[in-house]
Amino acid sequence: MTAVTVTADKARFLRLALTADSVVTGGNGLLYLVLAGPAGDLLGAEAGLLRGIGAFLLGYGVAVGLLAARRDPGTPGPRIVIAMNIAWTLGSVAAVVTGALGLTTVGAIWAIAQALAVAAFAELQIMGLRKARAN
Repeated sequence: MTAVTVTADKARFLRLALTADSVVTGGNGLLYLVLAGPAGDLLGAEAGLLRGIGAFLLGYGVAVGLLAARRDPGTPGPRIVIAMNIAWTLGSVAAVVTGALGLTTVGAIWAIAQALAVAAFAELQIMGLRKARAN
């Protein structure tokens, strides 16, 4: 077994966590882009804001997917993804708590549910990074 194979095997959990994040995030972004009007009515957010968030999430999901596709995602990339996921989680909670976006009750519940999912991705990625870097 070569060093590359060992590293790739150790990074498998991390790649799976990144892949799951990529698929969910990209899918969510695509839904925001396609259904911005109806989603905005339901969530209490403006359609233009949802389109912007959707474009960001779609691009971010693709970037995370490209990182996940690497045999060894390395350390800096996953750390950036983890930091972004933590920032998204905190920002979502802050948006609900402050009422900054004027979300409906459904929108607030959706934002918190997303925050919990993103926090779970961050935790899985932290675990995966630790496993990948363990001796």
